Amino acid sequence: MANTENFECGYVYHIYTHANGDDLIFRDDGNYNFFLDKLLKYIVPIADVYAYCLMPNHFHLLIRFKDLEQITSENEHKYLMKQFSNLLNSYAKAYNKRYNRRGALFLDFLKRKRVNDEKYLTKLFTLYSQ
Repeated sequence: MANTENFECGYVYHIYTHANGDDLIFRDDGNYNFFLDKLLKYIVPIADVYAYCLMPNHFHLLIRFKDLEQITSENEHKYLMKQFSNLLNSYAKAYNKRYNRRGALFLDFLKRKRVNDEKYLTKLFTLYSQ
């Protein structure tokens, strides 16, 4: 079960979210490419992306946050979450404009689970490689 523990630099996380309701996040190849461009812009500067899986109505990321010297431990979760907020908001705005839709594209929260053991990490890599 995923929890909402705070993000911390230096750790590996399984991050995922789902489209709101029965909506799709990705309708065509252009959507996937645009999302990956946003991932490069907002997440790659703060994290190493080990694997990702993008499906029409949800996505999974396996990342390790980099050790960022410019942030303090008091605000590291807020800073790291802001990058995901920027990713999801910029994607949703462009998606809504392209498809002439309104409202939330993603669920209200970003699910995340810290990867603390090799067994879980192996399981994730196996799932992503199928």
